Amino acid sequence: MSSQHTPYLTPSQIVEELDKYIIGQKEAKRNVAIALRNRWRRMNAKEEMRNEIVPNNILMIGPTGVGKTEIARRLAKLADAPFVKVEASKFTEVGYVGRDVESMVRDLVEQAVKMVKAKKYEEVKNKASEIVEEIILDTLIPPVKYTSNSSAQNAANFISQEDEELNEKTREKFREKIRKGELDDRKIDIDIQYNAPPGMGVIGGPIDEISMMNIQEMISGLIPKKNKKRKVTIAEAKKILLEEEASKLIDMDEVKELAIEKAQNSGIIFIDEIDKIASTGNKSGGPDVSRQGVQKDLLPIVEGCSVNTKYGVVHTDHVLFIAAGAFHLAKPSDLIPELQGRFPIRVELNSLTKEDFAHILVQPKNALTKQYIALMEAEGVSLEFDNEAIEKIADMAFQLNTELENIGARRLHTVMSYLLNDFLFDIPDKIPSGSRILITKEMVESKLSGLLKNRDLSKYII
Repeated sequence: MSSQHTPYLTPSQIVEELDKYIIGQKEAKRNVAIALRNRWRRMNAKEEMRNEIVPNNILMIGPTGVGKTEIARRLAKLADAPFVKVEASKFTEVGYVGRDVESMVRDLVEQAVKMVKAKKYEEVKNKASEIVEEIILDTLIPPVKYTSNSSAQNAANFISQEDEELNEKTREKFREKIRKGELDDRKIDIDIQYNAPPGMGVIGGPIDEISMMNIQEMISGLIPKKNKKRKVTIAEAKKILLEEEASKLIDMDEVKELAIEKAQNSGIIFIDEIDKIASTGNKSGGPDVSRQGVQKDLLPIVEGCSVNTKYGVVHTDHVLFIAAGAFHLAKPSDLIPELQGRFPIRVELNSLTKEDFAHILVQPKNALTKQYIALMEAEGVSLEFDNEAIEKIADMAFQLNTELENIGARRLHTVMSYLLNDFLFDIPDKIPSGSRILITKEMVESKLSGLLKNRDLSKYII
């Protein structure tokens, strides 16, 4: 991987891009922006130092719904990097039934393979389209070749030069029709390759995930691919054959090599709920023993080790790990010291204020108000919010978070759904296309007042 592969942004540009989707949390954004830019800096450092520079893994501490996951996910999109989100609480210590920690690295490589394949697919798409055109043309109008041999025994097979030219002209006319989509509804017979299922299991004791993948791949490689005839429309044939022909043109060995390189040098693994595997000072053993076991299993992955995957060995030394947790019951210091040391950058994310809620409703590219406006636009109904209504919705969400469980920005989904569900139900039966709905402060108060007054109901509003 080199600097030419991805147009890397400066830290301030990264923060600017993150601001389009996430409100507040400046400190967290600054730290992830530096971590991302350091990727580019490392790849452009002197070769003898390149392998010595290790990423500064980040630990995000903050309540749910303040943007921890969103920051990591948007960061990965900006970097065009393979990204995997895992929950630390889903892993079990080696020797127990459940997912082992190495599976997060295998998931990362799978993601990298998908990304590289998608890029290669775009590169070969035009060439594959030409091949598909020829296959469809050969089915509709088989080509003929001119032969000058007109002896008696070959008279039946004799093709004149005029016949060949006519055939070629017809094929070109049909080629134009195929390109314009004029024949899309016509049905043709095509041969499709498919792998017959192996239909066999593994006899014996338990088998680990990587061995099972290797066995399945080996079996599928031994079973020959079969051709199956299908009658489909030309539009469907284009899609099916394009995938098939493009995959033939893609060099999978190169894909695997590039994917491993991408995962190793650009990969981001987001470990959520890391506080759930922190020990809480239970002296009698119990769950804490297993939690510590998961932490010890995580340690070599985060520290840098080699993991076997079905695409090859992956080194995790330069994978960026971002861990996050609410740490309501546990503290970061409850993690084992070795694991704490692997997350040197600690960022505390702030709880959202009333002003933050108001900004979240209107500013981000994917703001909730914009989502509901788009939903109603699909029905031809215009939806508008006045400024006072936005402030009141933010105030209601903030109050509910204060008096009930604090679930951060997710509370806005509850409030907006409660406010607009009646309209969404009545469109288009009672509210026809062409209507205009204006959400005012008074409307918000009348619709949502019950949420705050009725405590019994509020208990069930998450």
